[in-house]
Amino acid sequence: MKKSSSSKNSCPCGNPKTYEVCCGPWHQGPQYLQAPDAATLMRSRYSAFVRDDLDYLLATWHSSTRPHSLEPNPEGLQWLGLDVRRHERVSDTEAIVEFVARNRLNGRANRLHEVSRFVLEQGQWFYVDGDFS
Repeated sequence: MKKSSSSKNSCPCGNPKTYEVCCGPWHQGPQYLQAPDAATLMRSRYSAFVRDDLDYLLATWHSSTRPHSLEPNPEGLQWLGLDVRRHERVSDTEAIVEFVARNRLNGRANRLHEVSRFVLEQGQWFYVDGDFS
């Protein structure tokens, strides 16, 4: 598991709640894959990136854009934080989430700024794609 800069007891997504209370229920257990909205799914996907939970990432990626597989985090990657800047419900079945995710690899800081599209199908939110800034 890769570490983020958040407090030792807080969720990787930046919520002060523990992982077990915040994103953990969406990753496993009876609430598996049932994030209530796109922003919660975005946060849980960030936590899945931090934890290298590739199965969850693929399961929450819409089938129309889902890759066949994902590579694990490169050795030495440190996730530094997530900032969800905007969450907008576009329709009953569509939403966008704007976020900035920061990481460091081999001493070099990186910043991913994306406006992501999500769809709701049969009660489950899925990541579709995003535009990078």
